[in-house]
Amino acid sequence: MNIAKIVITGAPASAKTEFIERLKLMPDFAHFTFLEELARKLLSEKTSYRHHPVEFHSRIYARQVKREEQLNGRPFITDRGTVDGFAFHPNSLNIIGTTLEKEYQRYTAVIQLGSSAQLGRKYYQPDEIRKETIEEAMAIEKALARVWSGHKEYNYIEPNANIEKKFEHFVKLVKLLAL
Repeated sequence: MNIAKIVITGAPASAKTEFIERLKLMPDFAHFTFLEELARKLLSEKTSYRHHPVEFHSRIYARQVKREEQLNGRPFITDRGTVDGFAFHPNSLNIIGTTLEKEYQRYTAVIQLGSSAQLGRKYYQPDEIRKETIEEAMAIEKALARVWSGHKEYNYIEPNANIEKKFEHFVKLVKLLAL
């Protein structure tokens, strides 16, 4: 039996963080380790990373690999995986010295949550944290799909105006992939 190692990814306003926080409270997932997104954490430590994308992604990659290895084969759900950074900085793939195929082997499944930016301004509003325009959010969504869709267990959940229906679909899929 494979040990579940699941990536949850998505563009801005995909409900990624909210859904992961809700999963943490569910008894079915009590045996999972949940790994938080590293980008925000690193930016809070050193804001100048914004101006050095390859260095930034290299740091995220190294920390992500280290913490996954420290789990010693325990199941986990991670808010973004090692491949996410290559959507934002494709040239760092060669600099780090890896391939998408090699990185796919780190994970048993990937779930990309569709951004509400697809639903229009009524459902997507930039704010002090989410600064991307609808067009930028959609470009991020496409870039994430481009780098992750080659994974043998890539799954995409469409955006939905009813967040609870989207969450139900998400939970069913996670259970199918994880339990």
